[in-house]
Amino acid sequence: MPRPERLHDYTDFIYDSRRWDAFKPRAGDIVVATPAKCGTTWTQMICALLVHQTPDFPQPLTRLTRWIERNNEPLDDILANYEGQAFRRIVKTHTPLDGLPYHDDATYVFCGRDPRDAFLSGMDHIKNLSEATRRDAAERAGLPQGLQLPTDPNVRFKMWITTGPKPWMWDGFPLGSVLYLADTYWRHRALPNIVFLHYADLMADLDGEMRRLSAALGIAVDEARWPALVEAARFTSMKRDADRAAPGAHFGEWASNADFFRKARQGEWRDVLDDESQALYERVSRERLTPELKAWLEGGRAAYNIS
Repeated sequence: MPRPERLHDYTDFIYDSRRWDAFKPRAGDIVVATPAKCGTTWTQMICALLVHQTPDFPQPLTRLTRWIERNNEPLDDILANYEGQAFRRIVKTHTPLDGLPYHDDATYVFCGRDPRDAFLSGMDHIKNLSEATRRDAAERAGLPQGLQLPTDPNVRFKMWITTGPKPWMWDGFPLGSVLYLADTYWRHRALPNIVFLHYADLMADLDGEMRRLSAALGIAVDEARWPALVEAARFTSMKRDADRAAPGAHFGEWASNADFFRKARQGEWRDVLDDESQALYERVSRERLTPELKAWLEGGRAAYNIS
């Protein structure tokens, strides 16, 4: 199967994929690659628990595994942090695979989610941003302070599902792509170092999915420690430790760190999106996605088992 090619740069006021050029890869690196609001922090937590075999990490999760592309964190600080990690490293990205350097000796862990659930979670994300984060984003984007995007979820959904932040993208403005981004990884799903998780599968069988991931990463399960690792990966545990687990907590990104883990939003789109929005989603997703990817995104391995 052809190796992934780096075809595009992804840059805006929030992040810049070119920052990867300064990152020195190591054999064994784990790249947690997800659309925004598709279980990124959950996947980072699970990977960190497997690597360290304890919930007591050498650094808080928010510093242990960083979003390398993020503009408002000094790149030198992120690089120094990773250079100083003597253990197996975990790096976060929201960049499509066609914008990343690809390394055969790294493992790319992609976590998917029903795009409609991801959209609603993105709405929660925007509401929970701290005022300092809102001001910083507006300044970086050159927007007037106080500018508000539409608050009606159906108005914003129609924009999000049909408008890409880049000319070649299908969806994602302004909350981040799910359809296009997922497709870039799905096209290379036969590669042995690209591993797929799904939000619904993690909700249904966290223990089993953690075991499946540990096997894919080549990490032996310590049965004596296993119950504590699974417990630490639960939402309730991450919410209790939100000041150390929520991404960006170390620089005050959220109005409430605990509310980053507010709720799973699983299936709530049925009660929020109107008939027009649901019909639009069906049309766009059928046009853009293969039937297999559409089924998997919406239902996980129960709908289409790729393992």
